[in-house]
Amino acid sequence: MAFVADNPVRIWVDLIGHPITALLAALLLSFYTFGSACGFSREKIVSLLNDSLTPVAGILVIVGAGGGFKQMLVASGVGDVIGHLAVQAQISPILLAWLVAAVIRIATGSATVATITGAGLVAPVVAMVPGVNRELLVLATGAGSVVLSHVNDAGFWLVKQYFNMTVPETFKTWSLMETILSVVGLALILLRSLVV
Repeated sequence: MAFVADNPVRIWVDLIGHPITALLAALLLSFYTFGSACGFSREKIVSLLNDSLTPVAGILVIVGAGGGFKQMLVASGVGDVIGHLAVQAQISPILLAWLVAAVIRIATGSATVATITGAGLVAPVVAMVPGVNRELLVLATGAGSVVLSHVNDAGFWLVKQYFNMTVPETFKTWSLMETILSVVGLALILLRSLVV
């Protein structure tokens, strides 16, 4: 902050402080502190690294695809179309926010992508429908973003792996719990909207 943008010291500090550089430095440090210093051979360290990357790779692909899907929807102007359709159909903006987030969550599997995209797509509705409670729209978007966790959700696989469950067991427990949480959340938000 003390140096101008083109100062060499600032350039190097920005490089070192960049999240990717910091993560790389932490990884390299962990190779020594948790690897060589603990007596592990180079082959053992590489084996541990490969074993840790395998489950993460699929999750990264899913989340990346979800982010790309979100950007495509936002850039194409779908938000304005949804806003106009909601005004014409006279649907509750709270229910619309929940439905949009829920559809995106089921399509992409990512609650984060569903929340961000849902908020971006429903934002034009706030300007078109007077008297909409923004706080309840935020809650409805959040509730819709957790509905029906299934096989294209990274969280689904994390829960399955950590609790050592089968896919059907994960559907019967985790997916059902997430759906109940979402629907009950929507019901409570709609009830709250009657008095706010």
